[in-house]
Formats: sequence, structure tokens, C-alpha cells
Amino acid sequence: MESGHLKQRGRHTPGSAETLPFTTNDTAGDRNHGAKYSTHMLNDRGEGSLSKTYGAYPAAAVSTAQRDSGGSSNSHGDINDLSAVSLAGGISGILRSRDLVTVVVLTLFSLMTRLYRIGRSNRIVWDESHFLATFGGKYLNRTYYHDVHPPLAKLLVALAETLAGYNGSYNLKQNNNRYPAHVDYTMMRVQIAMYGVALVPLAYLTCLQLRMSRPMAILAASFVLFDNAICVMSRFVLLDAQLLFFTALTVFSAATFQNVDKYRQPFSYRWWAWLMMTGFSLGCAMSSKWVGLFCVILVGIVTVEGLFRKFCDRIPWDDYTMHWLTRINGLIILPLVIYMACFWVHFKILYRTGSGEHKMSANFQARLLGSRLNSQPYDITYGAFVDLRSVYNGPGLLHSHIHRYPSMSRQQQVTCFPHRDTNNVWQLHKARGIEANYTMDKIEFVSHGDIVQLVHNKTGAVLRSSKQFLAPLTTNHFEVAAENITASSDDGISDWRVEVVKQKHSKRGDKRLHAMTTVFRLRHVSMGCLLRVGSRRLPKWGWGQSEVTCLPDTTHKKNVKSNDVLWYIEHNTNKRMLNDDLSKYVKGDFIVDMVQLNIEMGKTNSGLSPDRDKYNALESDPWSWPFLIYPMRMVGWGDKSIKYYEIGNPILWWASAIVCIVYPFRLLYWLARQRRQCNDWRPGELLEFWDNSKLLWGGWALHYFPFFPMGRVTYIHHYLPALYFALLQLAFDLDLVFKHWHRGRYLHLAAWCIGALVCLVFLYFAPFTYGWDRPAKELAGRRWLSTWNVYEDMYAM
Repeated sequence: MESGHLKQRGRHTPGSAETLPFTTNDTAGDRNHGAKYSTHMLNDRGEGSLSKTYGAYPAAAVSTAQRDSGGSSNSHGDINDLSAVSLAGGISGILRSRDLVTVVVLTLFSLMTRLYRIGRSNRIVWDESHFLATFGGKYLNRTYYHDVHPPLAKLLVALAETLAGYNGSYNLKQNNNRYPAHVDYTMMRVQIAMYGVALVPLAYLTCLQLRMSRPMAILAASFVLFDNAICVMSRFVLLDAQLLFFTALTVFSAATFQNVDKYRQPFSYRWWAWLMMTGFSLGCAMSSKWVGLFCVILVGIVTVEGLFRKFCDRIPWDDYTMHWLTRINGLIILPLVIYMACFWVHFKILYRTGSGEHKMSANFQARLLGSRLNSQPYDITYGAFVDLRSVYNGPGLLHSHIHRYPSMSRQQQVTCFPHRDTNNVWQLHKARGIEANYTMDKIEFVSHGDIVQLVHNKTGAVLRSSKQFLAPLTTNHFEVAAENITASSDDGISDWRVEVVKQKHSKRGDKRLHAMTTVFRLRHVSMGCLLRVGSRRLPKWGWGQSEVTCLPDTTHKKNVKSNDVLWYIEHNTNKRMLNDDLSKYVKGDFIVDMVQLNIEMGKTNSGLSPDRDKYNALESDPWSWPFLIYPMRMVGWGDKSIKYYEIGNPILWWASAIVCIVYPFRLLYWLARQRRQCNDWRPGELLEFWDNSKLLWGGWALHYFPFFPMGRVTYIHHYLPALYFALLQLAFDLDLVFKHWHRGRYLHLAAWCIGALVCLVFLYFAPFTYGWDRPAKELAGRRWLSTWNVYEDMYAM
């Protein structure tokens, strides 16, 4: 039907007084709006801007020219009759128009759906245990933690807890996963729900910026309003509401900037404001969850396309260069600054030692209040018990255990292990053959050039290497093992020379070994090879730990930049030495700490892989999301417990999925017909359609398809950002169809009917959204697909 009407409209001449391509149902009012808008643009940008303003709307330009030359008109509309072009002035124009009433009404309805019975259940729901009771509480207690997500959304959770009067101290297990009486969990949920409330008016304003008619913009907002999955995930202390809000704010800001850039004077105050607003929302989105990076990619693609068009328009080089520089500042530098600022706040708040500190460098840990690393002797002496850490990031601490190599020397294995363990402790002895009493003799400090032995504290074995045995994996290196040395053992196989490479705190002439701040090498005395750790992991017999070898170096000039042969003493224990505060010796580097934390976040995130051999009723694969194959239980499913089910509005999910899947094929079809000189679109209309829909379909595709190659575990709520774009795309396509069908005569009726249907389906599934405290079997009729585990778990999803 749609294609047929487009083809029929293609027969009209540009000068015919017909309907505009993107109009409301009142075509006369639309033409009059075009006339008023052209006058507005002439006043704002000069007379010469008329052709640019209506480059894609020749019929409107002709109609305007006729009116300005004295042609008859029965105009009675105002500048806001057509939501398309008038919004080039920005949001301020909306708030002075009748749209303000619409925004207020939509916000009130959003408040009703998001806040209704929000405090009904006092039990922990889904991941509230992590984000509220754990991470939010860590901020309040200033205790360092590690998580896979950037800090902004969790900082907002901590803010909600602070405003609710929560002190961050309560034990989930002791309270049987219930909130105690002194915790105002309802107030916390209400504050987080506000981000979900804002989605509805933002959807409406975004659709206006995308040149949709008001009835369909309201319908798009109702799609967001009446989706059960978006609603239920906005009602608890999670991160999804914050992420969705900043995602919606990004697409609204980007659409507004696109209009301002197209219809307003570049580099004006309003132009700059919306550019910076887009960059700000981008920074907040990717600072909430890494999924926000997809928004960055979306805006980046749209921006590059716009700059390419300006290049083709042959604008002056000075202006073109300025367009590039301003976008680099607003859309790259500003988001990065916001991202970094969130981590700066994160580090400033979490200054106490905590469970997640082991993911960070020893230098970072030593700066945390209460860390074991900042209370130890600074100078290293013979007889001290030390933990040696590789400067090369990843392998960890020099380690040994009772397990032996399966071949070669068959002696005790020596590896690197990333976690703290009693098998990481070594005692510093003098060279072989030198007797000493390390508890009674005079204290002697270890310095550059000294020859030492490393004795494993737990087994008594000595670190050694020999030319007789090659390393198990890196066979051009020598094996490093731990052996209980006897009188018959080869002389010198356990002697290592200390070579100080760098002193991070002490004066240049200082040759002593110091905890944390001295970087050194250990060179085997008799062979000249260097103790080294690389990236290779031993097989199962080596417990997957990093291989330690002795790297041949006959020249004795190994490049000190090779971190795999550099070591430092992370911790040492010596009863004969007083503990010092090492936090005054180590220096912080925010950039290094932030980069390291992001690397560790990536490692942890990639480690969240699903177990395909184990049944899990919560996980689901991306292919199942658009068609709502596997909804998710958010709590326990006892007959008397209050049950929440993350299930979307099926009508909306299925329809939006079909629309988004078909979209690229429709676009290719129209492009092919355009190449065949079939006039389905008047000049410029297809490009205008692309400009106003690319943000929506591109947002859906970029927030959906990247989940397929991801190896991490996924859940249905990972689809919600893509769903937001899909719902707006569904309304956009409905708007296009009904504008073309009988020139929009049934547009209002269609919006009301579709909105009523969506609302009824939302209410039908509302027990899952607002909590069901009776046996789930009573909701069996709401099991539309056999895969929905409404009242029973059928099989592995």
C-alpha cells in the first residue's frame, strides 16, 4: 500500500499545490506553515537561504513563492503546525508552544507507570544486591571495589542512597535478602526510576526533531511508556534506567544538533549548545556502561557523513576546517573528559583498601588507606621475606609449589601467579657458601651488584637454573626451578646478581633495594641469563600459570625497556626493621591507573562467559531478544513471594523487530527504483527520509548486532537500548505510511487506535511488571509462547 501511494505521488509535478512529503493531516495548514517558516528563515539567515531550506521540498518552495507574490491562501496555522522544520530553533521553541502541555501530560503518565507500588517488595530484586548493597555501599564506606562497568551509573546509585539516608552498612545474608527497616529502599528506587520517567518525554521530543507528526510522536512516546520490560527495569536500583536515559538524551541531542546545523547559522550560540549537549550525553552514556560506546559510534558515523556532505557542497576551507575542529572538541574530547572525570571521582571516593584492589598495580594499592603494602619496611635486608612482582603487567608474583616439571630437571615448578598466596614468599639469603644468622648478625642491606639466593619459604627449595635443562615451552631459554640444594649440587646454580635498573623515589646515587620503588633484574651468576616471565601459560600440569625462564644474555646488555626481565619487591616482612608508610614513597598517576582499571574491566567482562553445558533460566542469546523468546524471572518464584518478570509488550517487540529487519531492504528497494528513474520520491525526499531515520535504525543495529560476536554471558535486558531505538523506528514508519495514505486523513485515528491497543496489552501483562503475589499458575493464560517460563521451567534456554 505504501509503495503504491509513493508511486502515485511521483507522477505529480513539483509545482502542483499538493501535500508536502512529511506533513500532518491538514495539508493546507502545512503549506501555510511552510510560508511562515520561510519568512522566519529569511529573517534569521537572509533572503538567499530559501532554496537551501527547502532543497528537499520543492512543492513547499513553490507554494511559498506563490504566497509571497500575492497568491491566495487560507492560512490559519501557526509556526508549530508542522513539527518538522520549526524545531530547528531548538527545545526552547517547544516549551513556548502547545508541546509543553504534551510533555507535561506524558511525564505525568510516565510517573504513574514507573512509581505505582514501587516499594511493594522489600526483597532484593535481580542485581540490586550488587549495585545498591555492594557497589553503592562501597562508595558510602569509601572502600575500593572492582566491577566490569564504568562508575557513573553506580555513582548515581550512591547518590540515591545518600539522599535516602542509607549509611552503606548492611549484610544481605543476615537479612535473608530483605531490606532492613532502617533502609529506605522505596526512596532509592524512586530516585533511580526518575531516569526511566524521563524516557517518555524524551522520546516525544526526539520524534519531533526527526520531523514526525505530533500524533505519531505521541504514539512513539506511548510505545516507551507502555513497554513492560522498560518499565520494570526502571523500577529497581539497577543501572539500566541511567543507561537508557543517557542513550535517549544522546539521540535527542544529536537529532536537534542535526536540525540546527541544517537550518540555522553554524557556530551560533544555539549551534554550540547542542553540539556540547550531544558530547556531554555521549560521555555520560559510555561512563554508565560500555554499551554507551555504541552511541559514540552512531554519532560518529552520522557526523562523518555530514562533514562529507559539507565537503561536497564546496564550502570555504576555513569554514570546513572549523566544522571538523568543533566536532572533534565537542564529540571526542568532551566525552573523553567526562569519562575520565567519572574515574577521577571514583578514585577520589574509594581511598580505603578493599576486595577489588588486587586488580590494580601494587603502586596503586600502596596508596590505599589500610593496605598491607603501605605498612612495611622500606629498606630490604638479608633475611627479609619478600614477594617479587614482575613489572610486566599480568603474570603477577614469583611463585613456586610442590608440583614438579613433568620432564627435564623434574624439580619443583617456578611460575608467576597473579593472586596473593603463601607460595609467593621467598627469603633473601647471601650467596651460596656464605653462612649467616639473619636473626642475630648485623643487619646488612641488599644493594646493586650483590649476589643473593632466593629460598622458597614454604618448601625450603632454592631458586636455580642450569644449562642442562631447557624451559618447557620457550625452548631457547633455560629452565628455572626450585631445588633443595645439597652438598653434591652444582656450585653456583642458585646464585643471582641484583642489578638495579631504576629508583622511582630515592636519589640517583642510591643503590639499595627498596620495597615498591626499586626496579631491578636478577642475573644468573654462572650463566649470565636473566630471570624472565612472558605471556605464555603452562598447560594443566602447571595449573595455567605463567612460565618463568632464564633468558640467555651473553652480552650482558639486555635492554632495560624489556619489562619481562624487570622485577620489584611488592611486600617484605622483617621483624628486625620498623614498618614505614610507603604511601609517601609511591607516586600516583591518574592516567596510568585509569588505563589499567579499564584493561582489568575488559578482562573481567570477557571472563563472564556462559556455561553452555549448564542449565540457566536467566541467560538468553541475542537471536532470541527481538521476538521475546525467553523472558527472565527477576526474583524467586515461590507461590507466596512477590514475583517480577522481565517481559516486554509482545505487540511492540514483534512489530518493531519486523520493521527494523525490513528497513534496509526497503531502502535498497527505493534506491534501486531511483536508479531506474522511477519517481517514487520527489527530489530530495529520499535523502530527507534517510536523514531522519538513520539515527533510529543505526541506533538499533549498533546496539544489537555487536552482541552476537561477544563471548560474555547475555541477558534479555541487554536488548533494552536497542529496543528504545526500535520503538521509535516503528512509530517513524507508521507516521510515513499514514501520511501517504489518503494524505494523512486517518493519522490521528490510527495513532489513537494503536495507542489504545498497546495500552491494553501493557495492562494485560502488568502483573509481571508490578508484582504478582499469588501462584504463577494463575497467569498461565499470559503464556503466549511455549518458551515463556511463566509458571514452570521447561528446558534449558
